Amino acid sequence: MKLEIPAELQSRVDAIAARSSLSPSEIIADALQNGHSLEWQERFLDKVAEGVASAARGEFASPDDLAGVVNKYRPS
Repeated sequence: MKLEIPAELQSRVDAIAARSSLSPSEIIADALQNGHSLEWQERFLDKVAEGVASAARGEFASPDDLAGVVNKYRPS
């Protein structure tokens, strides 16, 4: 199937593909199948990049922080 989209959209799809392990076709399929708009995918990749950068700076959750999360969802 051939799909023609405006150059601005193609540029965004290509940029998302360059930042992820997905092909442009997979980016568009994800948008159609799962409702993940280009804006959603861009924000997701931004958040992942922020997390990776934070980890690279050594900013991890403390053991007490982790215990708090685990205990929050542990059945009483």
